[in-house]
Amino acid sequence: MTTPSDHAVHIIGAGPSGLMAAETLARAGARVVVHDRMPSVGRKLLMAGRGGLNLTHTEDQPAFLARYAEAAEPISDWLEAFSPDDMTQWAQGLGQPTFVGSSGRVFPRAMKASPLLRAWLDRLNELGVEIRTRSRWTGWRDEALTFETPDGERIEHPAATVLAMGGASWPRLGSDGLWVRTLESEGVAVSPLVPANAGFDVAWSDILSERFAGQVLKPASLTFGEQTVRGEMVVTRYGVEGGAIYALSAHLRAVIAAEGSATLVVDLRPDLTEAALAERLSRPRGKDSMTNHLRKAGGLSPVAVALLREIGDIPPGFDKLAKRIKAVRLKLTGIQGLERAISTAGGVRFDAVSPSLMLTARPGVFVAGEMIDWEAPTGGYLLQASLASGVVAAQGVLGWQASQTADTSPV
Repeated sequence: MTTPSDHAVHIIGAGPSGLMAAETLARAGARVVVHDRMPSVGRKLLMAGRGGLNLTHTEDQPAFLARYAEAAEPISDWLEAFSPDDMTQWAQGLGQPTFVGSSGRVFPRAMKASPLLRAWLDRLNELGVEIRTRSRWTGWRDEALTFETPDGERIEHPAATVLAMGGASWPRLGSDGLWVRTLESEGVAVSPLVPANAGFDVAWSDILSERFAGQVLKPASLTFGEQTVRGEMVVTRYGVEGGAIYALSAHLRAVIAAEGSATLVVDLRPDLTEAALAERLSRPRGKDSMTNHLRKAGGLSPVAVALLREIGDIPPGFDKLAKRIKAVRLKLTGIQGLERAISTAGGVRFDAVSPSLMLTARPGVFVAGEMIDWEAPTGGYLLQASLASGVVAAQGVLGWQASQTADTSPV
């Protein structure tokens, strides 16, 4: 059936990018309807906020943009539309003051997503945005949108459309990636969806996986190829995960796909030089076991000692031992699937959209968020770009509508 919301701007997906597009459009005076197939909105945002909602990062722009690798150039335009400073001001405007952590990451003082999401939804309600849950987009019928709802099929005739349905990570929270087939059938070029910011498989011994699963190695320095990242690594039953791992995940994923495995080099004492570490280890250990000596003189945590022993016998000689501690080599044999990944790589290719994020195959239809082919490590980069893309898509809608009006105006 046709509904009273015909000719509104319809946004499909009530995650961060969709809600930001809704806010931007509503502030400009547009009628906005947001659809989400789940019973409630912002589920992935709430999940991300369980460990402290990382909004953005304070590092300088060149370093910030480098986090987006091949997508840095188009995303630089997004960040002009909605910068890290804009993100902070936006959160504060929702009554969520922020602070900068020691790593340069920006968090709301509440360290949770729920207060921010509640305030955001209240704002959208005040702006007149209509949110429909349990409303699943099923495709197009000519120029109309079709939805599956508890009351049956609904048909909408939008003034414009923003697709913000996410990638395919955490599918139980709503992002199932089924939109890929729909867009490809319309001639939209889509790169395959693959896990990003995911853990990697390591064939641990039973002792290590049973005794040390969940242990955090911090600080650690991880090197793969020419890239080195310092941060934390978490040992899991299946392998490794954590912020430092995620920062390398794109390169690790590519090499594993091409060669079947990848070797990650872990420095267990990144704050000491090899020579300084050897000098410490050369001190008499008396009656201490080697494990206790590594802990006391080497400053290694129990999980670090376990990793050291996992790759072979303790080498003789303090110089060789120091060298081993500074370069533990782990063989990664696979990546965890989309259902365990924090985010998704792949999606609508940049050559399939205009700079305003309108689909060239479908004028009047815009995309935002993880539906687009970009990825970034955790640390504020994901949320920053997602919200910024929502602003760009909304501005694109407004510009397109203005051009349509101009084209139909009498001379």
